[in-house]
Amino acid sequence: MSALSSPLRYALVGTGSRAQMYIDALTGVHAEVGRLVAWSDTNPGRVGVYEERLRRAGAQLPARFAPDEVGEAVRRHAVDRVIVTPPDARHADVVVAALDAGADVIVEKPLTTSEEGVRRIAEAVGRTGRRVTVTFNYRYSPRNTALKRVIAAGEIGEVTSVHFEWLLDTAHGADYFRRWHRDKATSGGLLVHKSSHHFDLVNWWLDATPTRVYASGGLRFYGADAAARRGLGPRPERGTTDSPLRDAFCLDLRREPMYKALYLDQEHHDGYRRDQDVFDPGITIEDNLSLVVDYSQGATMSYALNAHAPWEGYTVGVNGTRGRAELTVVERGSVLLGEDGRVLVDPSAHPDAVAADAARPVGERLVVQRHFDVAQEVPIPAGEGGHGGGDAVLLRDLFAGVGDDPLGHAASWRDGVASVVVGLAANRSLDSGAAVRVDQLDLGAAGPLVTTAP
Repeated sequence: MSALSSPLRYALVGTGSRAQMYIDALTGVHAEVGRLVAWSDTNPGRVGVYEERLRRAGAQLPARFAPDEVGEAVRRHAVDRVIVTPPDARHADVVVAALDAGADVIVEKPLTTSEEGVRRIAEAVGRTGRRVTVTFNYRYSPRNTALKRVIAAGEIGEVTSVHFEWLLDTAHGADYFRRWHRDKATSGGLLVHKSSHHFDLVNWWLDATPTRVYASGGLRFYGADAAARRGLGPRPERGTTDSPLRDAFCLDLRREPMYKALYLDQEHHDGYRRDQDVFDPGITIEDNLSLVVDYSQGATMSYALNAHAPWEGYTVGVNGTRGRAELTVVERGSVLLGEDGRVLVDPSAHPDAVAADAARPVGERLVVQRHFDVAQEVPIPAGEGGHGGGDAVLLRDLFAGVGDDPLGHAASWRDGVASVVVGLAANRSLDSGAAVRVDQLDLGAAGPLVTTAP
């Protein structure tokens, strides 16, 4: 955008905690190129929290609109782009409404949670010609970009297999079992909501698309049945104490001002509880998952996700015809309890409150070893912002525009489909006990884009 151009006009759907980085960007560093003119949430109290923040900053308030009036809001406020951040099951409805009203879309991962959602988005893109960008911020992380460069340069030859393990610890991982994510009908389960990040990385690293998925897993740590097997009793009332283990998994939203304002103080509007018990009955997502995924260029991935690990991070081993690349990332070396026996709502937001772990220090390391040669460590540049240094660069591309992008960091709706189909096929496989080919999914016009690409 030139200096003389008017800022693009944005609408935001969903004002939970994830929306904060977009609001801050459009009222801060990217205010000259983008203006937030309208917003909406099913809970009016959450909108009010951000309105109060903008008032204190002296900023102009966006107009409110009803959650089911996305198209009308686009037309009424001459919106150029709609940012989509509500619970995942609503993504397709909002994306389609925005596209049909004449706006482009920026959507949080996952693109959608169902085959029907994929079909509807593909049809809307086809009839409108509008653009949909999926915010895969992990692509922008310097460590993941470094691995992409190694593979793209052919340093390990043609990729034959990938071994990928992702660990969510008992702070971050547990949080998915407190929130709306615990309902697979709303989130698609961790294989759709969380792992779409990881599947997109592999698609991007390999420049390939998934063709067949086999999955195994279950709810083995969280939930009422798993708790009963370990001798945990009924759920205590909010604010009371129970066994040390139960205390470690209970949240006190009063300790985190922003979470208190967005969720605890707004419960009277819709009854939504941000701090539900991770050992409740009725949780329908899995906490331990293992997959085998075949890819279009001939490689196979073994993937594992654990949502109750004592530390958080991931390891990736990429084997090729000339050698191997190994990326090891420790995002948090341990989760330690406070004096009251509880953890912080989000320790990653409070790095000073997380004790250093000498045996497992936070850090990242990329090692490449070619056949008949010694291992070489690849330098990883320092990143800026959250998600391993990916958020700040992603926001720059979203709002200031994509510049030189030889590695293809910017992700389209097609990339969103290619990532979410792994989770959709995996959920089918969990139900049937059999491997599922991606071309067995009913993806409509998006099918050929996945099954025949790249």
